[in-house]
Amino acid sequence: MMTSTSRYQRRRIVNRIAWLACLGVTGLCLVALGAILFQLLYSGLPKLSLEVFTSRTRASGGGLGNAIIGSLTMTLLGTLLGTVVGMAAGSWLAASRSRWSGLIRFASDMLLSAPSIIIGLFIYALVVLPSGGFSGWAGSIALAIIILPMVIRSTEDMLRLVPAPTREAAYALGAPRWKVLTSISFRMVMPGIITGILLGCARISGETAPLIFTSLNTNQWNWFRLSDAMPNLPMTLYQNMTLTGYDMDKVALAWTGALLMTLMILVLGIVSRRLARTS
Repeated sequence: MMTSTSRYQRRRIVNRIAWLACLGVTGLCLVALGAILFQLLYSGLPKLSLEVFTSRTRASGGGLGNAIIGSLTMTLLGTLLGTVVGMAAGSWLAASRSRWSGLIRFASDMLLSAPSIIIGLFIYALVVLPSGGFSGWAGSIALAIIILPMVIRSTEDMLRLVPAPTREAAYALGAPRWKVLTSISFRMVMPGIITGILLGCARISGETAPLIFTSLNTNQWNWFRLSDAMPNLPMTLYQNMTLTGYDMDKVALAWTGALLMTLMILVLGIVSRRLARTS
């Protein structure tokens, strides 16, 4: 009886220590996140004005209008390309029992963990060198490759959640496979797939490394001329904080750009979580 009581007390103490350790680590994460948000608001808000959205990047002064439009263009195009290919591949993986499916999953997982700068170098050799220059197309393709494995994984996982009797009932009524996939399976799990797409979109919107080798950057307006170098927010922030870091006005503008990127990612995260709750 005494042994049982002491064992219970020991387990209770260990459980309390583990619980306090988890609580402390969670608190540290929240403090770090709060410190980052405070620094962004403290350094980014003073420079935030209408000129930031309506003026292009200049040697002195100016705004971030051209970089914002370039980033939105490449991010949306990359998301579109990656979504179309990723949903098709994920749908095939969910329905296929081929021996190649395991190899494709392994390749997708490897691509998911690949450093983004490696993907940028790959697109540089595949697109930029043959075409003879940096372009928005190259940047969009690089971003599409980064988001591709996330879309594949979310599509496959969501489609596997569809109950088999539901699909079998549709097949028994004579519905073809493509009709079952588009009208039943996708309709049931689309919020989950969209959540994966939004999380991938949030990730590629802040990528800098692949854009160094693909779209580069420019301080001119580029209204959807994807065959030319495309201005973008991550590269502009990097240049303002390093190459022109001696100019405090450019540094303040970089903080404002970082604040805008964080707010955009925050909005995408909130929307994806709301969709995840409904799926």
